[in-house]
Amino acid sequence: MGRKRKAVGRALSRLSVLAVAWLFGVWPPPVWWRTHWPSQTAMMRLRGNVVTYRPSALDEFPTVLQRMVVIGEDSRFRTHHGLDFEEIQEALGLDRSAGVGQMVRTIWKRRDRLRGASTITQQLAKNLYLSPSRNPLRKVKEAVTSLRFELALPKDRILELYCNLVELGPGVWGLSAASAHYFNTSPSQLTEAQAAALAATLPFPLSSNPSYRSTRMQHRRDLILARYHGVDVYIPPEEDFDSVPIPQFLPPIVPPVIDSLIQDTLTIPVPTLDTAVTPIPDSLRDTTGDSTKAQGRALNPPTATASRGPDNSPGRPNPPARSWPPAPAP
Repeated sequence: MGRKRKAVGRALSRLSVLAVAWLFGVWPPPVWWRTHWPSQTAMMRLRGNVVTYRPSALDEFPTVLQRMVVIGEDSRFRTHHGLDFEEIQEALGLDRSAGVGQMVRTIWKRRDRLRGASTITQQLAKNLYLSPSRNPLRKVKEAVTSLRFELALPKDRILELYCNLVELGPGVWGLSAASAHYFNTSPSQLTEAQAAALAATLPFPLSSNPSYRSTRMQHRRDLILARYHGVDVYIPPEEDFDSVPIPQFLPPIVPPVIDSLIQDTLTIPVPTLDTAVTPIPDSLRDTTGDSTKAQGRALNPPTATASRGPDNSPGRPNPPARSWPPAPAP
């Protein structure tokens, strides 16, 4: 009996060592990526295509694009340590007042919802080392690897790796390649709507993207734009977002600058009169330089004549002539 217990103990010890080795057994270790780039990732090899990409520094991605990615995928990226426990609790609908056993059963029953609670760090760990399998054991290894990434790399390096290695369509890897593929431009030239469209493609790059069945992508894009402009909206995981309404919001509009105002060539239209102005007779011209009196005489012609409108129809008769200057009062 004692020998059996010892044998069982040794077997359990060996299994524990193997389990720990499997959990931490990724190569190269996360610290390697502090200064190196992968030639291919596990996800690239899984797709079966030879992939070539040009790594881009984080500052080559504009701030608006980085913010759209963080808003859409991991709003607490800068504050968590690899795992977003608040998002996990919301995704699983956990009740903190429930007992441990009840919480474990709830987690196991709703384990598929953990996919939507993945942080950017977890997605990077999956892309570099693992697979898209929903096996719970794979999720455990992903979580452990994410914690190692957070210990080994700064946040900016994690985001830089993610933006260069993430899948955004069939054979499209990284935000630089996606900008050229979908919008024929560089990341620095993307508009807000285009940047939001790329961020909205991340949860389902093969089933809905800017060039293929874009309805779901556009729905998520509008939610990301609303959050970017300060509207308090919930951006759900990919499984649930079809039921979330898009809020009405009005982004700030900056009026364009009129080029002609800058060049000082803006033409001001001059109004035209329907009746001709009678010229000033030579006998009434003021030779003393007082043009005001002459203008007054010109505006009060001596005879009343009928004018004709622009359609050659009779107009109203002009008022009778008045003398100038007016006679003094008695």
